[in-house]
Amino acid sequence: MKKRPRKQINKLGLFGLGFALIIVALAAVGLNLKTKSHPEQVKKTSSSSIKNADSSVKREKVPSEKLSLAQEVGQLFMVGMPAADYNEATAYALRDLQVGNVILTGRSTLGVQMTKKLTTRLQDLAPEHRKLLIACDQEGGAVQVLQGEGFTAIPDGITQGTWQPQTLKSKASEWGSALAAAGVNFNLAPVADLVASAEFAPSNAPIGYWGRQYAYTPDEVVSHAKAFSDGMKEAQVLTTAKHFPGLGAVRGNTDTTANVQDTKTSLTSPSVKVFEQLIEKNISSIMTATAIYTQLDDKMPAAFSSQVVQGLLREKLKFKGLVITDDLSNAAQVQAWTPAQRASLAIEAGNDMVLANDPAQLPEMVTHVIAKAESEPEFATKIHQAATRVLKIKQQMNLLE
Repeated sequence: MKKRPRKQINKLGLFGLGFALIIVALAAVGLNLKTKSHPEQVKKTSSSSIKNADSSVKREKVPSEKLSLAQEVGQLFMVGMPAADYNEATAYALRDLQVGNVILTGRSTLGVQMTKKLTTRLQDLAPEHRKLLIACDQEGGAVQVLQGEGFTAIPDGITQGTWQPQTLKSKASEWGSALAAAGVNFNLAPVADLVASAEFAPSNAPIGYWGRQYAYTPDEVVSHAKAFSDGMKEAQVLTTAKHFPGLGAVRGNTDTTANVQDTKTSLTSPSVKVFEQLIEKNISSIMTATAIYTQLDDKMPAAFSSQVVQGLLREKLKFKGLVITDDLSNAAQVQAWTPAQRASLAIEAGNDMVLANDPAQLPEMVTHVIAKAESEPEFATKIHQAATRVLKIKQQMNLLE
């Protein structure tokens, strides 16, 4: 056989190598085209990977780390929205002030389906990955904001207190399911106030007069408040035990009366023990009262008192959950302070969320808190800690992505 010249062999070798590379390239293109012909498969794989990655991040990182100061501050407020209507002032607070939570106020007979349309509209104002806590007062009796088709008339607390705890839990689960169907995920209940006695109840303007209390003994209040909360939890609705350290010994109603004082409640009072027991039973949230407790802090309402919130609730009772104030906008008890002062005092004291039924007061509150945080690093740290607790609750409730 005649041998090919060496140069010809090299040329053929190079030609073969080039041809092989072309084949490999075409195969790669074919593979790519094949992949592109099934975009849904690619999307499914990618989203699954992202979801798994997000899950690991959530376990390892604090939820509020990525938020700006303004976004963190927004998570610390709950703004009012009329339960039977739509308020543009509330929409402004949610959209422009980045407020992260809403309370439905007043009274509504819209029923479940129409209320759901309202709450959906509210959620549409929130970022897709950071949804709202939407709350209402749905205790029963005189305090039931949402009514109408799909909602059951809920009896007052003193009636609920005559039921066995398991019965109350079952009923609360039904009531909670209606709230969840309406887009409400936070019920500002149960009432955990210990009214001194049946004889004193008519003189106890905020609680006993309306029959909002479950009973007159600590154990019964604890068992029924826990049952109510457990039932709501079954329906995926958050609850808050109120009003720490107890409104059962006052005469005036802080919503309508100024300078309401409790001269009896101390660190060891049975009313405080009620909350201590609920904390031991892992209650998720507690609402602070605006009455002044002279034996705890004779100058400041409880919601503004670091001795009550930080000292007693956080440190002595070791509560690590979400702390929300009673209304700090329209309540007569707090009108001696400006809206800006109320907001900053509440956060300084250790509350995580400021409840403000009146949306017109939110701009002053929010802008003041942001400005204070920008100039005071210690205050900014408190905001971050509070926002972290709020977002952890939202994370548990699948409101974060």
